[in-house]
Parts: sequence; C-alpha cells; structure tokens
Amino acid sequence: MQHRRPRLSKKAKTLSASVVALAAAAGVTVAQAGESSKKCAAFDTITLGKYYVNNNLWNEGKFTGTQCVWDNSRSGSTISWGTDYSLANSGTGKDHDVKTYASTVLGWHWGFKVDKAQTGLPIRVGDRKPVRTSWEFSVSSDPGTMNVAYDLWLHTKNTADWQDRPSDEIMIWLNRQGGAGPLGTKYGSVSLGGAMWDIYEGDIGWKVHSFVRRSNTTKATLDLDDFTQALVRRNLLGNDKYVSGIEAGTEVFKGTGRLDTKAYSVDIG
Repeated sequence: MQHRRPRLSKKAKTLSASVVALAAAAGVTVAQAGESSKKCAAFDTITLGKYYVNNNLWNEGKFTGTQCVWDNSRSGSTISWGTDYSLANSGTGKDHDVKTYASTVLGWHWGFKVDKAQTGLPIRVGDRKPVRTSWEFSVSSDPGTMNVAYDLWLHTKNTADWQDRPSDEIMIWLNRQGGAGPLGTKYGSVSLGGAMWDIYEGDIGWKVHSFVRRSNTTKATLDLDDFTQALVRRNLLGNDKYVSGIEAGTEVFKGTGRLDTKAYSVDIG
C-alpha cells in the first residue's frame, strides 16, 4: 500500500528442449521450469505474455529473510505462478508493516513494462468496461501474517508513466491470515460477487480503498468494474479516473509460508 516501484532490469529466461516439447504437446506456453527457476532478488521479474510476475520486496529496510517467485505455465490469458517467503522484522520494522507484495502485474506499476496496447489498460472508470477476473490459489498452513489481494492503481489521466503518482488505489482482499488488517478506518459494507465485503478508507498521499471479504476464500470470479462502481455510488471515486494497473498477489507482514496460484486471468472489455 506504498510505493512499490520495481527496478527495470530483466534477466533472460532459459528453457530446456524437453519442457518446450511437453508444453507444445499440451498446447500450453511455459515460460520457465517452475520452482527450479526461482527468482529471489528484489524486483526480479518474469514476463508471461501481457502480465509479469514481480518479486516486489519493496519494504526491504524493515525485514530480514528471503522471498522468491516462479512461474509454472501460461495458456492464453491464464497463468499459474507461485511465491514462498520467510520474513522477520528488522530495523524499524513492526508487525503491522507490510514488507513485500509479490504479485502478477497487468498494466501500470510505476510505469509500463509490457507494451501498453497488449495490456488493454488504462480504462476510464465511467466507460463501464467489464474487467472479468478469475483467481484460484492455495495458501500454506500457518503462513504467518499475510493477505491475498488484488491491487488496482488509478490515475487522473490515461497517459500515466513511471513518474506519475496514482490518485487512488483499490485493494480487494480475498484471504487474510494471522490477524492482517487493512489501512484506514471502516466506512461501510457491500455485497458483491456473491460475498459480503467491508470497505475501509485510508490515505497515504493517495486514497486507498480496501474491500475486505468477510469470509476467506481461495477461489473467486469477479468483475472488477463492480468494485469501482461501488465506490462511485458512495462518492468515494470519480467516473473520470482511469484504472491503469491491476495486480494480484500476497502482502506479507511477517512469517514463513507460500502462495500457489493455480490459475489466474484478467480479461478487459
């Protein structure tokens, strides 16, 4: 829920001939060989078509430990990836501080890494384009203090680049563990996508709107337009804003655990 600006360096990917052959036979594009090709440096990335996976260790000064990401497969707009971590407080780090947000990124994240035309973003909130997403994942037992959440970035213009601060951030918590809680204060509640959500409002230099699902889930099919419009109806967000980026991953506060995304997709329009 803070600046998570990645470094722009990119390491080349390698594939074995056997993996390529198996992928072709199955009709699946495999970008790397899963956990055997873990990336563990801060802001390491793995490009998967229109998405990329970002090992976003953005609050490095407040923890000790390691976190890694890897990808498993891509088929069309559906991807599979994972992350594991073991993090403890250090320096000025506190239990309530988010330390990392390993995530898959579509569109803007302090700039565009993948060609903008390929991402389908940005989109104007008032244009009411459907943003259909599906996410199935698993969380390890006793994963520490963490959540599994979407993170949407919004701007006042459709030309946002790396230097442009967002005007709004929307988080959608599907799962939380170990007492993790959102930024800000509770504003109200809403029923969306077959579930009840508590809405929290905060400000960290831009507005942070959080939807926290009342009961944990490991599988969701949503239209993200429903969430932006829920804010519009409450005069918390303007129709003139632009959704520039859509992320999905885990915010880790502390602990040892793992998130495995079995299948994830976002389709716009």
